[in-house]
Amino acid sequence: MSRGIAVVTGASSGIGAATARRLATEGYEVVAAARRRDRLDALAAEVPGIRAVSLDVTSAESVAALAAELADVPDGIAVLVNNAGGAIGVEPVERADPADWQAMYETNVLGVLRVTQALLPALERGTGGHVVVTGSIAGHLVYEGGAGYTAAKHGATALVETLRLELNGRPVRVTEVAPGMVHTEEFSLVRLRGDAAAAAKVYDGVDHPLTAEDVADCIAFAVTRPAHVNVDLLVVKPLAQAAPHKVARRPS
Repeated sequence: MSRGIAVVTGASSGIGAATARRLATEGYEVVAAARRRDRLDALAAEVPGIRAVSLDVTSAESVAALAAELADVPDGIAVLVNNAGGAIGVEPVERADPADWQAMYETNVLGVLRVTQALLPALERGTGGHVVVTGSIAGHLVYEGGAGYTAAKHGATALVETLRLELNGRPVRVTEVAPGMVHTEEFSLVRLRGDAAAAAKVYDGVDHPLTAEDVADCIAFAVTRPAHVNVDLLVVKPLAQAAPHKVARRPS
């Protein structure tokens, strides 16, 4: 029996792709949405129960097209995982490029706003739905060189917490899953502007950073709780990480 429709943004790689796979195994009909359609098509061909849909969360027109495609689903949407996001750069505040900050805010905050607004009617239909945001410990703490990303993730956290207050009494759950260090194929590579050596050094000596599947497991846990149970915030870090700036590393 299907658990209903789950929409996952940023599903072409990393945590998004892992979450799409995991929710499909949990019995959801997964709409995997992202810009890189070739990757989505490959994912859909690999995993039964996944449907690929093109989506750019920075485009109001693209988000509206997704909402129109799902507007007539009789039982609404069961889960929305706002996963699209990411980090750009590690420059200190005095040397930061405002364009990088704008790009991070567009995906991590305004992207969540656009998609949530557009799909909320479908999430509220039927027995109700669940909004999940893939946040970060960067939304709750700060660290040197991370001001742009932490500012964006703090914005996402504020959005999630406010949304939960505003939807109180309505049948929509709201959860933030906030990971620490996750080793995916793209996050640090994109953040460090394609410098593969620098990206690898981020995880150097760390015993078992989180994987995308670890975070997907947390998301699956939150959305499969009974309907009266809301996991407000789930913070997950590897054992080696006590804080963004304190990570145990093996001697090189």
